[in-house]
Amino acid sequence: MAEDLYSVLGVAKTASAADITKAYRKLAKKLHPDLNPGDKAAEEKFKQISHAYSVLNDEEKRGKYDRGEIDASGHERPEARYYREYAGGDDNARYRSSAGFEDIGEFSDLFGDLFGRGRAGGTRGGARFSMRGQDAQYRLEVNFLDAVNGTKTRITLPDGESLNVTIPAGVTDGQVLRLRGKGHPGMGEGEPGDALVEVIVRPHPVFKREGNDIVVEVPITFDEAVLGGKVEVPTIGGRVFATVPPGSNTGQTLRLKGRGIKKGGTAGDQLVKLAVVMPERIDDELKSFAERWRESHGYDPRRKLKEQA
Repeated sequence: MAEDLYSVLGVAKTASAADITKAYRKLAKKLHPDLNPGDKAAEEKFKQISHAYSVLNDEEKRGKYDRGEIDASGHERPEARYYREYAGGDDNARYRSSAGFEDIGEFSDLFGDLFGRGRAGGTRGGARFSMRGQDAQYRLEVNFLDAVNGTKTRITLPDGESLNVTIPAGVTDGQVLRLRGKGHPGMGEGEPGDALVEVIVRPHPVFKREGNDIVVEVPITFDEAVLGGKVEVPTIGGRVFATVPPGSNTGQTLRLKGRGIKKGGTAGDQLVKLAVVMPERIDDELKSFAERWRESHGYDPRRKLKEQA
């Protein structure tokens, strides 16, 4: 890949991480293979932007790219790096030798041993280095209910292949799932890298999450607030009936045990916040009743507010 990675995403070299992510998402929505079936040009462009994003979204890789230590394909520039540097690196960028030279301390000893033994006995002939493959990074958007209840889905990789992904129940927004061996292939006998899938949870119009608890606001009529009764309540597992006690107020919270997110053998609760809602139209009968009731039962709900102000 010879084209400049910043140009692939259409951003300046001074672009922030947020600008890079925004540019990638915009292009990905336009070029994704699922939205352009059979369009080879769009598929190829999608591969290019995905690769560019995998490099520029990684702070360490981006730094290496800007300094010229890796090229646009993400490969190390051999003239700028030496075996000694790889030998001291982390597992994601460490070379090993099929000739058994991983632990040789001196650079000169490496070549002396390599050529000396190779000529003498031939036991080191054809020795080659191996390196673990790079991890591949992906973002996966899932619906709120799929995140809290768990699901299975598939993602399309830059090369057009599909990858099955299991979303565990209770996954949180921004959590990264590691799929062992599903990343880029290694060099030589090196094992493949992993696929790192960042889960983005879409917000829900009704449910909100607080830890492993689910919060939902449920409107009730003024007569239900006064008299109490059973009201239907949506939960992440389906609809149930909850008991509203007589004299309930807006903001009062009912707790439904075990109706929250199940994770690690335990389950959170669902918190039902009540909101008293008056009818859209106040008819004469209701108005007359309120006037009569106020004359003999008037009270000041703002008394404590006045005392504390």
